[in-house]
Parts: sequence; structure tokens; C-alpha cells
Amino acid sequence: MAKGGFRGAPMGGVNMNMIKQAQKMQQDMLKMQEEMENKQYDATVGGGMVKAVVNGKHTLISMEINPEAVDPDDVEMLQDLVVAAVNEAMRKAEEDANAGMSKLTGSLNLGGLGGLF
Repeated sequence: MAKGGFRGAPMGGVNMNMIKQAQKMQQDMLKMQEEMENKQYDATVGGGMVKAVVNGKHTLISMEINPEAVDPDDVEMLQDLVVAAVNEAMRKAEEDANAGMSKLTGSLNLGGLGGLF
């Protein structure tokens, strides 16, 4: 063995730092996921005719439909309002999740790998 003994993998100190960063990121991600599960996002469309509420797991929690929106001669309009409300609430949940993920990864120096995430 060469003088000084085995030095381990190249950039050993950097690898330990990367491992610590990855472990912290994993803990932060789990915490964020738990918080997201408890958050609710709502969207109201059609001038308040339809309101959808979803959680951070993209599960529809509730739907409120104003009785005035129920027109037997125009069921398609009500269907469109329901779809629009659910999609908007889901978009809000996704936007919040992406913002949280950006906070977690924004401070992490990923070097050349940054474009992969």
C-alpha cells in the first residue's frame, strides 16, 4: 500500500457532503408531502355557481353546486363548470407542490445535474 494508506473514493469529502445534502432533502421532502396532504385548495367558477375543493394529494374533497346552476335543459353547462372548478383546484395544488419543490432544490448545488431535475 502506498504511503499514507487508502484514501477512499475520489472526492471523499465531497461525497459525504452530497450524502448529507441528499438526506436533508429527503427529510424535507417527506415533511413537505405530509404538509401537502393536509392542505386544501379551492376554486370557484361560473360566478360562484360551482366550487371544488381538493387536497394536496389531488383528491376531490368536496363539491358545492348552487341550485341555480342546475338547468335540466343545459346539463352540459353544469358539467363544464364542474370540470373547470376541479381542474382549477388541481392546478392550484400542483402549483403549490412545484413551488415547495423549487424551495427544496433551489438551494441545492447540483452542478451539471441541475438540468436533469
